[in-house]
This record gives sequence, C-alpha cells and structure tokens, in this order.
Amino acid sequence: MLLFSMGIAGSFSLGGLIANEISPVSLNAVRFALASIVVGVAVFSLGMVQKKHAAAPWRYLLTGTLMSIYFVLMFEGLKTATAVSTSAVFTLAPLISACFGWIFLRQVTTPRMAIALAIAACGALWVIFRADWSDLLAFNVGQGESIFFFGCIAHAVYTPLVRKLNRGEPPAVFVLGTLIAGTLILGIYGWNEVRDTDWAELPIIVWVTLFYVALVASAFTFVAINFATLRLPSAKVMAYTYLTPTWVIAWEWALGQDLPRPAVLVGVGLTVLALLVLLKDDGHLPRKT
Repeated sequence: MLLFSMGIAGSFSLGGLIANEISPVSLNAVRFALASIVVGVAVFSLGMVQKKHAAAPWRYLLTGTLMSIYFVLMFEGLKTATAVSTSAVFTLAPLISACFGWIFLRQVTTPRMAIALAIAACGALWVIFRADWSDLLAFNVGQGESIFFFGCIAHAVYTPLVRKLNRGEPPAVFVLGTLIAGTLILGIYGWNEVRDTDWAELPIIVWVTLFYVALVASAFTFVAINFATLRLPSAKVMAYTYLTPTWVIAWEWALGQDLPRPAVLVGVGLTVLALLVLLKDDGHLPRKT
C-alpha cells in the first residue's frame, strides 16, 4: 500500500499536466485497454486463470464501472483543480470506505481508526480550502474538487466490494476482469470521443502520462489494492491514501511545478499523522480463504 500511494500520486501530478490536452474518457479507455493487455499477458503466462474465474461476470462489470467513474472524474477534476488539492480530496476516501465496509462486510471501525479518519479529514479539508478560513467557513469548494469527490465515492465503494465479490480469484485475475470490463464500458460509452481524438498530434507528455497511468496507476496499483483488500479492513487499506498528498508534493517538485504555500502543508502533515495513528491499530482482519 505504500507503493500504491506513491504510484497513485504520480497520476495526479502527470494528470494535472495533460488534463486539458485530451478527453478524460478517451484517455482512460485506452489506459484500461493497455493495462488489460499487460495484466492479461502476465496472468495467462503464469497459468493463473481458471475457467471458474469467469463465473458471474457481472461482478467485473460492477467493479469496472466503479473504477471507470473514478478515473474519468479524476481527470475531469484536474482540469480546474491542482494536483495537491485533488489528492487531498482522495484522502477523504477512507472515511467513506469505512462506511461502505460496514454496509457490505460489517467491518467495525475501531476507536483508533475513527481518530485517524477524523485527523485525516481535517487535514484534507485544510488543503482543499487552501488554508483559508473564509473559504472553509463558507464551504467554498472548487469545481474540480467537487467533481472528483464523486469519483472518490466510487473508489470507496470499490474497496470493500472487491472483498465482498471475490470468490477466491487471485488479485491479478480479479483485476484483469475489472480492467477488461472497464475497457468495454468506456469503449462503448466514449467511442465517439476515442474515434475523434487526434492521437498523432498529442503532445509527448500525454503519451508519457498514458503509459504511466496504464502500467503503474492501473495495472500495478489495482493488483496492490486487491492484494491488500483481501488481508486488511477496507478503511485501513484506504488509509494509505493519506500519504498521497505528500507524494504529490514530491512529484510536483520533481516536475518543476509550483508548490503549495507553507500554511497548506499543515493539512498535509495531518494526513501523515493520521497514517501513523492507524499503523498502530488494534489489529486487522484475518486473511480471506
């Protein structure tokens, strides 16, 4: 999950650079297709796929839809929001995921988890409102942050749902089903946008981002989150997203982008504190068999 948060962070920073260069639907339809090929080659070459894994394909359509919504709304949000503030919105996902974890799995949030979620939520709000008390009191949320928040709800539902729907499939196999479903959903829904995109004229940074989000922010992170979801409570899995704003700031610095002012960094510090609190949690769920 540490590697997951680092990989996700890169998609925020790179996504912010190309959000207005290509349709979010076109970008994600192709990224899902590329990720499907990469994961597919891996799982078939390793002999991981069995006939029984194709049972109840509606499961993959459901998870594929949720992840399609998340990624499309992420790039829509990045059109007007900064990478740091958008990643801060993402840190609200564990709080939402804890609610759905109880609904789907009856996972109970421990007192320590609740404290961590509260600390992280405060830190996220401080970053989202740019350390401005007047914006916070007026609840003046930017358009991009508002759009991405609904994407985060889809991601928060996905996390416990994977554990609910998994029937013993290895994480990589379940991810392959999700990626193929996402490719079909976005391919059908956004066919006109994909067809009308002038792929030959896209800037090189778009192609760099496309391959990054396909190989790292899709293939790798999907496997990572599925692996962790089968071994940890949903809220704890998503809690590692608390590190995402910190990684994003590192990415922004590496890419030569403007960094947030010092007052905003207080909120980022709170999200890191929340993770440290959660790492000392009272325990975790036994591995699913």
